[in-house]
Amino acid sequence: MSTVFYSHPACRLHDMGAGHPECPARLDAIADHLLATGLDVALEYREAPQATLVQIERAHTAHYVTEIADLLQRVADSGETRALDPDTIACPATLRAALHAAGAAVAATDDVLAGRASTAFCSVRPPGHHATRDEAMGFCFFNNVAIAARHALDVHGLSRVAIIDFDVHHGNGTEDIIAGDERVLMCSYFQHPLYPYSGAVPKGTNMVNLPMAPYTRGAAVREAIVQQWLPALEAFKPQMIFISAGFDAHREDDLGQMGLVEADYEWMTQRLVEVARTHAQGRIVSCLEGGYHLGALARSVAAHVRVLADVA
Repeated sequence: MSTVFYSHPACRLHDMGAGHPECPARLDAIADHLLATGLDVALEYREAPQATLVQIERAHTAHYVTEIADLLQRVADSGETRALDPDTIACPATLRAALHAAGAAVAATDDVLAGRASTAFCSVRPPGHHATRDEAMGFCFFNNVAIAARHALDVHGLSRVAIIDFDVHHGNGTEDIIAGDERVLMCSYFQHPLYPYSGAVPKGTNMVNLPMAPYTRGAAVREAIVQQWLPALEAFKPQMIFISAGFDAHREDDLGQMGLVEADYEWMTQRLVEVARTHAQGRIVSCLEGGYHLGALARSVAAHVRVLADVA
């Protein structure tokens, strides 16, 4: 079966201003590199639909969804930008982009569970893993992966799914949403201390958090994954794996101080593919999170997608 690649032109229209690291050029860099390397021919491209508010409410409170959708619609109608916090800025195109980003994750989940694809990568923005049940923050408005995971559980009836969050920043929003939901195992690593300054003490027993000191390199991350993630995943036996795929722990990325390289992302993806093949019929949906050095981002995504697509 194929690997589907979900995106939407609206995801490029969300713009938080000149000089902001979470910029539209991120998606262009990924698309250009896949084309230049020929990897694009191994993927099946699909345009992301918009998520419905009902789908989004599986991860967020109804009050938050109504409030943020109304705010973003007012921004769209006014034609002006609005800062939700110093780092998270809504522009007139943000609502459409956020709905398509979440919709990509949901549609990819449907495709993989229906057997129309074995794996999927969602090249979307805004990212999602800092969005909590009731707050937008850290460049994020809706938590794409959490919405998709709950869709797999509540709509498709799965009993166990894993969320893997590899990003230099702790996925505090995802943790807030799924803490205590024993149907979900969350495994993450992140630089600590670093924004959002959380994760050292997990919020629930259903998560394996690996705080990493600044300047940690790939060998130490791999060792921790082997010692802690993989045994937990083996015991949990997930029926599907969701990945919050952030590439800002790359040594060239200035938003963190970790030292990973493309080979580390390839290695991590290989381990997750092995778990998925053993327990989850190979089913993986991966959604873009961080990664702000355009060259490192594009190369790292290619390394990740190459493994998902089983391209030698």
